[in-house]
Amino acid sequence: MKTRDDALALLHEYTASESLRKHAYAVEAAMREYARKFGEDEELWGIVGLIHDFDYEKHPTSEEHPMAGAAILEERGYPEHVRRAVLSHADHSGVTRESRMEKTLYACDELCGFITAVALVRPSRRIADVKVKSVKKKMKDKAFARAVNREDIVRGAEELGVPLDEHIATCIAAMQGVSDALGL
Repeated sequence: MKTRDDALALLHEYTASESLRKHAYAVEAAMREYARKFGEDEELWGIVGLIHDFDYEKHPTSEEHPMAGAAILEERGYPEHVRRAVLSHADHSGVTRESRMEKTLYACDELCGFITAVALVRPSRRIADVKVKSVKKKMKDKAFARAVNREDIVRGAEELGVPLDEHIATCIAAMQGVSDALGL
């Protein structure tokens, strides 16, 4: 199995954007938190979170992402279950989410991006000041972070079998644990 250092090197090789890297760190943290909660392999889940969008900057279209990334992961020796999880986080890939890891990645991806947006509009710009209530309030504002699909956030929590408030709280707490890396 590849290490976090391998995954981090891959992310940095393909992703120059600091905001995309920070998104990867946020999703990694959320995946690790859920792995701990579910008694799963924290290192594996963290790696999947870290690399889920590594190809996005070079392959941003739905025709390419994450399929191009999965091909690169195969070339680099990443196992099938990692590639499948990466593919399953995008509905347009046609890969259904079956494992708990796949469902968790899908559930955390959009939400972590949304939580970041909420933190950035706080006066302090700190994740420590983000509350579940403020995330839910911003979800109702369709003009706020309009590129984030709220239905995906809700569906992700449902597929995971976790109440939405608990899911938001888990992701916030995970992101607070890596706030320095996120610049929040």
